[in-house]
Amino acid sequence: MNAAPDDLSETQASVLAQDLRTLLSKLKRRLREQANVGQLTPSQASILLRLETDGPATASSLARAEGMRAQSVRPVIIALQDAGFVTGAPDPNDGRQTVLSLTDTCLGWIQEGRAARQDWLARTIQARLSTQQQVDVAKAVELLKRLVDD
Repeated sequence: MNAAPDDLSETQASVLAQDLRTLLSKLKRRLREQANVGQLTPSQASILLRLETDGPATASSLARAEGMRAQSVRPVIIALQDAGFVTGAPDPNDGRQTVLSLTDTCLGWIQEGRAARQDWLARTIQARLSTQQQVDVAKAVELLKRLVDD
């Protein structure tokens, strides 16, 4: 008995989704290796990215944005402050709170990490893929953008 075309397409999509997730996980891991992320935990990296993307914030607003309890985010922030990545200043609207922001050291570290990842990926693409394969990857990237663009 042959599978119906829709069943085959559904199976192919499922296999493709699994392969794509696995590949992207490996690529993410390799890029992380290039950036010298060091000992940052996923929570610490997420808080840094949130501060970089959204700007200065209080611990409670970071906790809400990250889906964490305020008590859980505090040790993360303390570790980032101890590392010199985050600094705090009194909230001008509510003196009981502290507004957290990235330090210049952290911003430089983020830029260096991104440059290292970009350089590694560009060199690897150039070294391992022919010109035609690079064109094919560019087409694939455009298709992948359709998965995430609204």
